[in-house]
Amino acid sequence: MSGNEAVLAPELAVSEWFNTPTPLTLAALRGRPVFLHAFQLLCPGCVAQAIPQVQRIERVFAESDLQIIGIHTVFEHQAAMSPVTLRAFLHEYRLRSPVAVDLAEEGSDVPVTMRRFGLQGTPSSVLIGRDGTILHHVFGLEDDLAVGARIAMALSGPLRALCPVRRQQAQMAAAPGDARRRSRPMSGELVKGNGSGAVYGNRTRLPSVKGWCPNR
Repeated sequence: MSGNEAVLAPELAVSEWFNTPTPLTLAALRGRPVFLHAFQLLCPGCVAQAIPQVQRIERVFAESDLQIIGIHTVFEHQAAMSPVTLRAFLHEYRLRSPVAVDLAEEGSDVPVTMRRFGLQGTPSSVLIGRDGTILHHVFGLEDDLAVGARIAMALSGPLRALCPVRRQQAQMAAAPGDARRRSRPMSGELVKGNGSGAVYGNRTRLPSVKGWCPNR
């Protein structure tokens, strides 16, 4: 994302929280960088690569004011990936940071937060600056060094004013009438990335990308 475009991150839509005594909102976290990671507990790339990376981020930035938030965004096999199963998963994998269950929406396989952020599949991550704007958005897994460098820059970055036009665009993207509302991520096989820095993923069906865990 270009540094000249300040796009306000849409608010999270959550049905249940884990690892936090009270619900979190991006609005209340304004002033702190946020690393948002989307995953599914049955996504091979998430379990093998993304979750271990999140654990490393938790350790490295434990003394900073970075807020890490996991979004369990289920667009397939919903019955098998219930909150009860997720609770056991988080216990076994020792994730300490807050994790939210993306809010399901009647009539759509794509949960609300996934749609609002335009996530293409799992794993995905979004880095949000202190001012609440999106600094980086990626589908798949990036190298630890690149992720760490971006987080460090976000931690040192100042607040900035959001252009009213960008604010309106973000609000429209989160509206119920969003054109992406009916899009469906699809399941894909585990594959290597194509040089973009992303390694593994489950992706939505887009013409330019093959094989990651998408929506159907």
